[in-house]
Amino acid sequence: MASIDWQQLNIELLQCTICPRLVAWREQVAREKRCAYLDWDYWGKPVPGFGDRQGEILVVGLAPGAHGSNRTGRMFTGDDSGNFLYPALNEAGFANQPQSISRDDGLELRSVYITSLCRCVPPANKPTSQEIENCLPFLRRESALLPDLKVIVTLGRVAFDRILRLYRQEGHDIPRYKFTHAAKFKLPGELPWLVVSYHPSRQNTQTGLLTREMFAEIWQSAALLSQTNSG
Repeated sequence: MASIDWQQLNIELLQCTICPRLVAWREQVAREKRCAYLDWDYWGKPVPGFGDRQGEILVVGLAPGAHGSNRTGRMFTGDDSGNFLYPALNEAGFANQPQSISRDDGLELRSVYITSLCRCVPPANKPTSQEIENCLPFLRRESALLPDLKVIVTLGRVAFDRILRLYRQEGHDIPRYKFTHAAKFKLPGELPWLVVSYHPSRQNTQTGLLTREMFAEIWQSAALLSQTNSG
């Protein structure tokens, strides 16, 4: 039954055209391409989540990259953010290899499922608040389909704020947590732990705001918390 639910979710996601600006931009990028990828058949559609559907850890980013996920069709694949993320997941034992370049490169995730707030690439990597809101039902359904979810890792402030807002919209009494890298918050009741990270964007990693050591700490925390009783 769960397999059918996942299939239906992804069918609806791939058919989504609710945000005209994003539809136009994702298709324009796919047509015009970057010179380095002229021989690629760009994905140019909403990007589904990816990973272990029995996993305890849900990783939430912001949106696909223009020449990363919008090109490859897989989250955090083929761009600088993915080049920082997947080696860290591999080192922590969550990925079978440290590189992700295409949907058929053999990458497998263990205990981790990766998704994002917004599934279509936005101009300047900045989706509007309404565009994110339009996409959140897909994230809500994904999290509900993860039967063993114990930890959510938010990559960046926007993901952090939106996850908290999502739970508040569902009626949960969520405190006003402060966005701080490596912070860990146990959400109320049966809700999962929340682990907070800077986004592994090129700007953050090249300026040293997020180092490999700092990022490794995130996955160590997620691994430890995923082994605890979330209740």
